[in-house]
Amino acid sequence: MLLEAGTIRTRRSAPLPDRLKELYEGLSSVIEGFSPEVMGMEEIYSHYAHPATAIVMGHARGVLCLAAAVRGLPVTALQATLVKKLVTGNGRAGKEQVSGMVRHLLGIREEIRPPDVTDALAVAIAIMERGGP
Repeated sequence: MLLEAGTIRTRRSAPLPDRLKELYEGLSSVIEGFSPEVMGMEEIYSHYAHPATAIVMGHARGVLCLAAAVRGLPVTALQATLVKKLVTGNGRAGKEQVSGMVRHLLGIREEIRPPDVTDALAVAIAIMERGGP
């Protein structure tokens, strides 16, 4: 059962420490508001052609994991191919196939926006398919 879905957006113009603080506070608010049993995320994947992006993503992931750890929330990280396989039956499924299956499984008719929300829902479904945390 889907209770809520959304994103935590930071101000692009803000310095990195401020953006990380916004992420921490945003996720902390979600955890406190919904009391989840587990936090899921995709394993980090980055091309070597974009090392700066990988570093920023590492900072963000660390802050998100910290927010979970401070509240005693276990974190389950899954490879993107495993998420796709558990959701669609095909580890090489495209974004459209994953989105369609997520909407089907959750009974959502309209397109889910932004695509990051679909990715997060796919991770949650995959964790449930594996039997939870």
